[in-house]
Amino acid sequence: MGERKSFCSLILVFLLAACASGEDPYRFFNWNVTYGDIYPLGVKQQGILINGQFPGPQIDSVTNDNLIISVFNSLDEPFLLSWNGIQQRRNSWQDGVYGTNCPIPPGKNFTYVLQVKDQIGSYFYFPSLGLHKAAGGYGGFQIASRSVIPVPFPPPAGDYTILAGDWYKQNHTDLKAILDSGSDLPFPDGLLVNGRGSNGYTFNVDQGKTYRFRISNVGLTTSINFRIQGHKMLLVEVEGTHSLQNTYDSLDIHLGQSYSVLVTADQPAQDYYIVVSTRFTSQVLTTTSIIHYSNSAGSVSGPPPGGPTTQIDWSLEQARSIRRNLTASGPRPNPQGSYHYGMINTTRTIRLANSAPIINGKQRYAVNGVSFIPADTPLKLADYFKISGIFSLGSVSDGPTGGGGYLQTSVMAADFRGYVEIVFENAEDTLQSWHIDGHSFFVVGMDGGQWSSANRLSYNLRDTISRSTVQVYPNSWTAIYMPLDNVGMWNVRSENWARQYLGQQFYLRVYSPANSWRDEYPIPTNALLCGRALGHSKRPQ
Repeated sequence: MGERKSFCSLILVFLLAACASGEDPYRFFNWNVTYGDIYPLGVKQQGILINGQFPGPQIDSVTNDNLIISVFNSLDEPFLLSWNGIQQRRNSWQDGVYGTNCPIPPGKNFTYVLQVKDQIGSYFYFPSLGLHKAAGGYGGFQIASRSVIPVPFPPPAGDYTILAGDWYKQNHTDLKAILDSGSDLPFPDGLLVNGRGSNGYTFNVDQGKTYRFRISNVGLTTSINFRIQGHKMLLVEVEGTHSLQNTYDSLDIHLGQSYSVLVTADQPAQDYYIVVSTRFTSQVLTTTSIIHYSNSAGSVSGPPPGGPTTQIDWSLEQARSIRRNLTASGPRPNPQGSYHYGMINTTRTIRLANSAPIINGKQRYAVNGVSFIPADTPLKLADYFKISGIFSLGSVSDGPTGGGGYLQTSVMAADFRGYVEIVFENAEDTLQSWHIDGHSFFVVGMDGGQWSSANRLSYNLRDTISRSTVQVYPNSWTAIYMPLDNVGMWNVRSENWARQYLGQQFYLRVYSPANSWRDEYPIPTNALLCGRALGHSKRPQ
């Protein structure tokens, strides 16, 4: 009862503030997180449901909306939600990963207060602790442009979210135990589209009309290829950036990535396959959904269209073809291309090399030789309360060390308003997918072999895409430019969840000495405290 009163008081404060100051709109969500029986691959499993749904409820918002998301944890273990690609401007307190937030204890509530400031586009949320993502708990998250901002395509007749990815029949606790024992995960059992197996989901369309499909790879371990039988896809948006409107027969979507395409129902009236298949795997998994024309004269026919399997060059060329639309407005009424990212001098080069060391007889994964281990206290809280002995700045270097791997709570220091070049170097035979919380970055180059400064001559410094998740092909490199324009403690991680869980991640501490609300919001009054942060005051210091 006390928690409910507290939440109602919190809502009243927000509403009064909004009315008094003419703030951007508020949207309220009440979510109850439970276990429940699901059958995505025809086998009964224990899934993580939100308000009884798998996938969870979709968040529909508009640029600059304030979102008040009250999460009650009815599981028997701690829980956290994170928001893939949502930048949390000046507000890493709401990021929902263990480096910034204490988990929500069983039977307790936490209210996220976040603003989708100066963002548009297609994203998703997911449970960030342990292997919870293998049990569900994820959902779509879209941010529409404000009505006064022009969008570079006509309004579609419908807007569909597709959450696709690999899936295991084993319980998430069993998968976690496999990783804890020092082994890698087995090959997935199948692929899902919106929580269902083959032909388990149907998208209804009217002939002659155009529809928007927002597609995210929410899987654990594999890249996917997405295609629609008999239909072309017009790419229009990539993780918040309007793209050059190229047409594709199929799209590679790597772990953690999101794309938005327009599809016109311009074929004879019948049903057609939507196909999702794994990429760069010796065994190819495939699943299908259905596009159903409202005046359909027949069901799906013929085999589902095939797609690429292990071809890397094909995927690399497609990735290079994805450019930004320089004439389109982003979340603000000015062209995206007006920010001349290629004409700004970088202040620092950071080279990040992934590796797969055996440490203490167990399989681990590392960045520049450091395999991340969580501390007993969230790093953001330790930093705010000046609690020593939890992490040290510089515990991961700016370049590969060339040595063996070791365990460390790795944090890299960075200066607010710096402009960095980051080169992801992958000497392994597996594709890597990297995500950086709190930021959007410019993908200036990618190629095979070892990176050197000479590769800068081939960078795209005019119209590359900006996004928050990027792939690095086997035995290859990918370079990005990133403005350090968001103060906070931000997770840099592999989107391959086994690699992330076993250490292929670290935290980037973007620091401003000003200690001003203009740079970063104060600690929320409802922030959960745990570990060595217990007992500290949340009043302004």
